[in-house]
Amino acid sequence: MSSKPSRSTGTINTMSTAEKPKISVRPLQRRDLPELKLAMENSSTAICLQQFEQSIRQAEQWPVNNGLFAQFAGSNQQWHCLLVLESEKQILGAIQVKPFNRSHTTWQVVWALLYPQASSALDCGSQLLRHCFEKIVEASNWVSEIEIEDKVALAMYRQNGFQPLAQLTYWEISTEILRDLSERSPDLPNLLPVRNSDAQLLYQLDTVSMPPLLRQVFDRQVHDFRTGMIQEALERLAAQMNPAQYESYYVFESQRKAAIGFYRLESTNSEHQCDLTVHPAYTWLYPELLVQMAGSCQQRNSHLPLQVVSADYQPEREEYLQRIGAQRTKHSLLMSRSVWHKVREAKHISLEGLQLSDVLSGLQPSRSPIPSRWESTDPLANDDRKDRPFQ
Repeated sequence: MSSKPSRSTGTINTMSTAEKPKISVRPLQRRDLPELKLAMENSSTAICLQQFEQSIRQAEQWPVNNGLFAQFAGSNQQWHCLLVLESEKQILGAIQVKPFNRSHTTWQVVWALLYPQASSALDCGSQLLRHCFEKIVEASNWVSEIEIEDKVALAMYRQNGFQPLAQLTYWEISTEILRDLSERSPDLPNLLPVRNSDAQLLYQLDTVSMPPLLRQVFDRQVHDFRTGMIQEALERLAAQMNPAQYESYYVFESQRKAAIGFYRLESTNSEHQCDLTVHPAYTWLYPELLVQMAGSCQQRNSHLPLQVVSADYQPEREEYLQRIGAQRTKHSLLMSRSVWHKVREAKHISLEGLQLSDVLSGLQPSRSPIPSRWESTDPLANDDRKDRPFQ
């Protein structure tokens, strides 16, 4: 953008309305990919850098023709999932959003890339976010994960109504620790593979394992834990294109007829990643599940570490990871924006000029009161009424 930020306000407001360049938000096109890669290397405001690189790799496999590219991006509600902010054929920023649950009531900002040549990174990022808020009307909540060191991104999200939900810590378990853990035999008698028929059990485990506020924002249902035929076929195709291996198991408590632990392990050529959920009343499962995953990691790629995530409402998990010698690699903040911000922004309620009579008008009686048949407890009133006929 050719305009410079005003020193007094820090916003882009130095040009008249007629001279301001036209700023537009459009879907990502294949010709934008080389510029996005270059901007990612020169920018420090890329959120979830690994997911950004994965999105670009997937986009490079789309059809070469821009028209077909746009048509493919338009299927499955993907037309608004990869967006760029453009001014005079110059890209100022990019963003990717996606549904967080299958009912599409909660959406996630996967990453946001703000270009260093943009005059105001906060303003460009806010325009991209507001475009998503306006176009995706089905979203009641928005979530995003931001690295704590990324001050520009934190300011941008706070400016647009995001509030902190939880602090996340990423841990790396070294290959030496995994080798030591794999020498043990896990005490997991009821470890079962995950199937679609177990969706109700996993939903109950997910519900009880997080605070009420997160449960309300995530808004997951039973169908979120089922895999459809199309999704299963896409995952198989993705597994062929990307040499990754998966395994997913849960621990079944036969007396309570409930799932008390779950893990999903993904092994790639660079690292092992796991999604771990444990019932708060069964935190003794942490060592056993880590031993189980360590054995699987040794059978696949024994020279790669294991990545684990913990939240600030999971002190037992963090305590165990510290005890075995895992290293903290990253701290991030999980933030959310609820739909009530839309209502507040759309309609501003002013109390100025509001009269007290207008407030109390609803408390006025609609008709005259009917005299009571019962005598009053006041002796003077009773005496006065004795000389009058009953009405």
